Amino acid sequence: MSYPDQAPSRRPAVVGLAAAVLVLMAVGALAYAVAGLVALGGTVDRFRAAAAGTTAGSGEADGLVTLLRLAVVLSAVLTVLVGVVLVGLASGLFAGRPGARMATWVVCGLGLAVGCCGLAVLVGQRAVPLRLSGSDQATTAELLGLLDNAYPSWWIPVNAALSVGQVLGYLVVTALLALPAANAWFRRGRPAPIPTGPPPAGPPYPIR
Repeated sequence: MSYPDQAPSRRPAVVGLAAAVLVLMAVGALAYAVAGLVALGGTVDRFRAAAAGTTAGSGEADGLVTLLRLAVVLSAVLTVLVGVVLVGLASGLFAGRPGARMATWVVCGLGLAVGCCGLAVLVGQRAVPLRLSGSDQATTAELLGLLDNAYPSWWIPVNAALSVGQVLGYLVVTALLALPAANAWFRRGRPAPIPTGPPPAGPPYPIR
């Protein structure tokens, strides 16, 4: 006769560690959003100063600055929303909700894809400079190069480190939640299966 595995009554350390990693990643996301907004002002000032010495008109530079500000604000909002989602998933993991683990795996998969793509784009931008033909396109390429140089010196290393940390964090969380201790913890609320096997042997006739 087989019996169901006994589920642990206390939360396993691997589940707590996975939730802690998610919270740490949420804090990192918030710090990244704040850093992007703080660096925006100085980046715009340096870009305008550099663009003044080129043949580009003020309208082209202003348009690029507007796109930059819009991109930074949208990125900050999206990053904060991701941080809120990570905190919510961590809370669900602490409570032992099976749906939270499934949702965490989905988010981890999406996060891995985004992190790898972001790292590939970052490496590609540094390895292959943008080259455009034509006078107008050449001016645009020049402005984009000036914008790239206008970022603080720490911006590229921080972005690269965060992308790598994001990929590693999602991998760690995925692995921790797949361990046997985590499986038993999230299975504890399910109804126990009916034991299988032959019925216990008894006397062939009633005992008087």
